[in-house]
Amino acid sequence: KGASLDTLVEVHSHAQGLAQCRKRLHKLGLRQMVHPDTAGAAKDVAAWNDPKIGAIASSLAGEIYGLETLVENAEDAERNTTRFLVMSREAETPPLSDMAMLTTMVFTVRSVPAALYKALGGFATNGVNLTKLESYMRPGSSASAQFYVDVEGHIDSPAMQLAMEELRFYCEDGAVSILGTYPAGSARNAD
Repeated sequence: KGASLDTLVEVHSHAQGLAQCRKRLHKLGLRQMVHPDTAGAAKDVAAWNDPKIGAIASSLAGEIYGLETLVENAEDAERNTTRFLVMSREAETPPLSDMAMLTTMVFTVRSVPAALYKALGGFATNGVNLTKLESYMRPGSSASAQFYVDVEGHIDSPAMQLAMEELRFYCEDGAVSILGTYPAGSARNAD
């Protein structure tokens, strides 16, 4: 309490929170201090009660810990988002509905020419849109990569089932893992 942009000398947050606000923090000349999480940074800043120290955190964290909001939407990129995962031992797939859904998976293709191209072909031919494709080298292997994919659609939809059948054909046995199916965020199609 009692802090202002003029009194701040340093700001605390998770490394990603600091990175997403890098330009503004540099412009303000603030020292950046990394915390394990944004809410923890807000809690610590509230406990220190020093008007020279601020936090980058959610408005909810600020409310919980009694902090004043000095700047809203401080991120460098408009509509910047951070994804959080909810994990469980057992899959909890929502029922098939008309709601816009996303499915996230990882897979490894067989080591044959054009395997990735062929594996992803089933998504194109069945009208399933890929929104993210990232590759990672598998530990201990320089020959095959693991792919992380987000696709629009429910894992149980007929189009997705056909696409998955083709994907599995070009992948190593047991090398397709569905990480989850979940509602698409409302900001996703705000363009």
